Amino acid sequence: IPQLNYIKACAREAFRLHPIAPFNVPHVALSDAVVAGYRIPRGSHILVSRMGLGRNPRVWDEPLKFKPERHIMSDAVEVVLTEPHLRFISFSTGRRGCIAAQLGTTMTVMLLARLIQGFNWSMPPNVSNINLNESRNDLSLAEPLVVQAEPCLPNHLYPI
Repeated sequence: IPQLNYIKACAREAFRLHPIAPFNVPHVALSDAVVAGYRIPRGSHILVSRMGLGRNPRVWDEPLKFKPERHIMSDAVEVVLTEPHLRFISFSTGRRGCIAAQLGTTMTVMLLARLIQGFNWSMPPNVSNINLNESRNDLSLAEPLVVQAEPCLPNHLYPI
């Protein structure tokens, strides 16, 4: 997996644009605090928008565009799937972060690489345009994604 930098950058960009959940689990402030110039009184309920973080135009250039290249620093630097600077949050973080984050990110990269390696992808013959607009109510697509996957190898070579 260390050599799959572009695939990892694609996964990281997908995590940024489409977090698993739109918000982190709510927390309650245990004491008065000031965060980024905002006063947060003790007892306040705090809810972090994962979607807002990943699409913040003050942090991301062209935040709504899928640009995996933004995560590749150089060919020599391995792309890391976590975000240490909290510019986006995929699996939460800290003590209450997802204990399976490493497993989930590794499986995502492996599955994506195998799908790209094993199939030729195209639009079905009767489809002229793919609509990637999001639903207004959640993080899913407004319309189902319909694509055609043709195995790279003849069918008899795949075990059933």
